[in-house]
Amino acid sequence: MRIFTAALATETNTFSPICIDRRAFEASLYAPPGMHPETPTLCSAPITVGRQIAVQKGWDVIEGTATWADPAGLVNRLTYEELRDEILGQLRAAMPVDAVVLGLHGAMVADGYEDTEGDFLSGVREIVGPDILVCAELDPHSHLTEKRLAAANFFVYFKEFPHTDFVDRAEDLWRIAIDTLEGRVKPVMSVFDCRMIDVFPTSREPMRSFVDKIMAMEKSDADILSISVIHGFMAGDVPEMGTKLLVVTDNKPDKGSAIARDLGLELFSKRGTFIMPQIDEKQAVSQAMAATSGPVVIADLWDNPGGGTAGDATVVLQELLDRGAADTAIGTIWDPMAVQICMAAGEGAEIPLRFGAKSAPGTGNPIDGHVKIIRLVTNAEMRFGESFAPFGDAAHIQLGGIDIILNSTRAQSFDPSLFSVMGIDPTAKKILVIKSTNHFYASFSKIASEILYCSAGTPYPNNPARTPYRRARKDIWPMVADPHAAERKDA
Repeated sequence: MRIFTAALATETNTFSPICIDRRAFEASLYAPPGMHPETPTLCSAPITVGRQIAVQKGWDVIEGTATWADPAGLVNRLTYEELRDEILGQLRAAMPVDAVVLGLHGAMVADGYEDTEGDFLSGVREIVGPDILVCAELDPHSHLTEKRLAAANFFVYFKEFPHTDFVDRAEDLWRIAIDTLEGRVKPVMSVFDCRMIDVFPTSREPMRSFVDKIMAMEKSDADILSISVIHGFMAGDVPEMGTKLLVVTDNKPDKGSAIARDLGLELFSKRGTFIMPQIDEKQAVSQAMAATSGPVVIADLWDNPGGGTAGDATVVLQELLDRGAADTAIGTIWDPMAVQICMAAGEGAEIPLRFGAKSAPGTGNPIDGHVKIIRLVTNAEMRFGESFAPFGDAAHIQLGGIDIILNSTRAQSFDPSLFSVMGIDPTAKKILVIKSTNHFYASFSKIASEILYCSAGTPYPNNPARTPYRRARKDIWPMVADPHAAERKDA
């Protein structure tokens, strides 16, 4: 067998002011054919798993380019077209192939391309023809479109949020692909539109039990090859935004449709109960300062670079400064210019510095103060599961007794190593402030005495009922109370 594999991915917050060009992909991951590291990144696990398959099966797995940009705003049109055409050109050169196995995200939007993955997959299908297997692993925070369904044989999505299972799901993807190529199964996709948009952390109920249920169904029913919840991405202002339920069966489309509908309506019945309880910055700081043990983790959940924001909001930091908080560390505030100034000044220097809150309204005000530069690190990285996430040149500064990490490459706070690499012992702090919605949970929950989910400022469009969408549909919950009411009445 000859199988082509590649990855092209980013997550686009169409409301974000931070646009993506080729430099953003190169800063996060750009690996030409054969140059992908041994450890997988979030959307490139099909490549590293494919290497194992090549050894196990003796197949010829041909690697194309793998590239990923950290989430932000609109992708530059020429950048997308160049990367797309680079990979499609590699596929043409690899022909003939028996299958194409891809790593995608599912929420990329480029200038002129609302459905980039649909465009890319259509290009793949045009090259290989109608009879060659095309499949992909995707992030659930994405958009499942008709164009993508028409171009691919099947999709597998991460089940966990935080996304701790991207390697497991890549293994599922390859397992189904192998069974298809060897004639044991014929994958068929069935989709139910839940007609809603919500946030579904699997680190808490009720989503934890729902994911456990669908995984048990996969194991107990031979007809079911895979079940995925496509959460949707509320910061993507595109026409097919929303939550969907995908069931891949072994050539049982009617059965798959019935299962997808039942599970989708079950999910809809729990709408609004999934997301973590949130408090504002005043309550979060009060609770953290009153705690008798630490570290208390304050998750500034809507200033999350993993959702495309800048990660430079200062609302929580300002509250901590105003309240005289001690034994506190902030990781991170994105400010490349401030980092550059600190790098020029050097470790140990004490300088006046303005930093943060430059990207957009709703992020607070820039912080002005006389800071001490404690540590400078070039090309800093933190752990993220089995891989590493870069956060660029970084500066550890102190202001008002608070340790603050300034970074030059936007990255959400995945792991406590974010602090330790900058010379801060996270377990010794009473309060840790991080920028992440829920990906932090898997690692920070191991050291936290308490986790507080803080909604501070408005850096992210987190209330779909009030978000000024221009392209997204308006006939889903919470824009309307019950979009399934008419269907149930007719039934």
